[in-house]
Amino acid sequence: MKVSVELLVIGAGPFGLAVAAQAGAQGVDYLVVGEPMGFWRSHMPERMLLRSGPDWHLDPLDEYTVERYLAERGQTAKEVEPLTREVYLDYVEWFQAGRNVQPEPVMVERLERDHGGGLVAFLTDGRTIAALRVVLALGMGYFAHVPEDLAAMFPTGRGTHTCDAVDFAPLAWRRCLILGGRQSAFEWAALIREAGAREVNVVHRHASPAFAEADWTWVNPLVDDMVGNPGWFRSLAVEEQQEVSRRLWAEGRLKVEPWLEWRIKCDGITVWPDSTIVSCAELQTGNLAVTLDGGARLTVDDLIFATGYQVDMERIPLLAHGDLLVELETRNGFPVLSERFESSVPGLFITSMPAGQDFGPFFGFTVAARTSAKIIGAALAG
Repeated sequence: MKVSVELLVIGAGPFGLAVAAQAGAQGVDYLVVGEPMGFWRSHMPERMLLRSGPDWHLDPLDEYTVERYLAERGQTAKEVEPLTREVYLDYVEWFQAGRNVQPEPVMVERLERDHGGGLVAFLTDGRTIAALRVVLALGMGYFAHVPEDLAAMFPTGRGTHTCDAVDFAPLAWRRCLILGGRQSAFEWAALIREAGAREVNVVHRHASPAFAEADWTWVNPLVDDMVGNPGWFRSLAVEEQQEVSRRLWAEGRLKVEPWLEWRIKCDGITVWPDSTIVSCAELQTGNLAVTLDGGARLTVDDLIFATGYQVDMERIPLLAHGDLLVELETRNGFPVLSERFESSVPGLFITSMPAGQDFGPFFGFTVAARTSAKIIGAALAG
């Protein structure tokens, strides 16, 4: 069965839901496909705490905000900060209901040109969706990154990226090694130890970040102002772009939230800053014997890579299985986008983390969801 719509939004995470809300408010005939907040539900652990505050809501019309959601429940931001994953997911469901955004919980197998004009998506349930315009809002799920030199230190198949290591119950009484030294590495260490792991070692090549509250107050005005000046970031000199990225890096990567400090500085968790792995041997017992450059030797049952994400459009199956990848202009793995998020494939818009090269590093965070929705909404209206 073939269905035709004006706009197809692929991805039902924060960016896709925000685009859908904007399209609905403009009276655009649209359809959203994807499991609602699927990455958050399946690839983020229970009891995880958000670094962002209530001001990072999803409604581009600024009505269904986190503050309003809390007020209707008789709560204040101070009472719930830091926000839990569970509270945020409940907020998103409330936002969806308020904006009547109802995603179809199916996946797209491949995306191709429609010979009649526009694009056509082939769904896993056998349907096809023809659309004049398509927005890819896929988030970071396809971009989990493990540096090749680091992966080569260990037996194939023994390590798990943080996005797939979210069920901590099987780690009870086991010895875990986490490779990485930013927020996710420290938070996973705390959650794994609290789930009953016997021992958690956190190893990273750099100095440990400070336990300090991140200052995001400067981010909101910059991102909000991009609605009226979407070319702002790309118009900066390279040195200025790097300075913006460094400032965001300093807040997001050189700091770890202070509510983690007492959870990390406890028996059973050892942090190894400025350390590298020099050897790893698989023992007959199935454990790993890991040696650090300082001479320390660790016996490990489970290995977790907290090594972040790296955009590479070739890793998106729905593009790789279709015929659009050869048409899609990329640079450094990122799509090359216009000032309204349109790619080199006419009618194909791309937002979320893949938009970061042209619009700035903010697009790896939910703070940018409203801005991209408004800019794409203006493009649809035009």
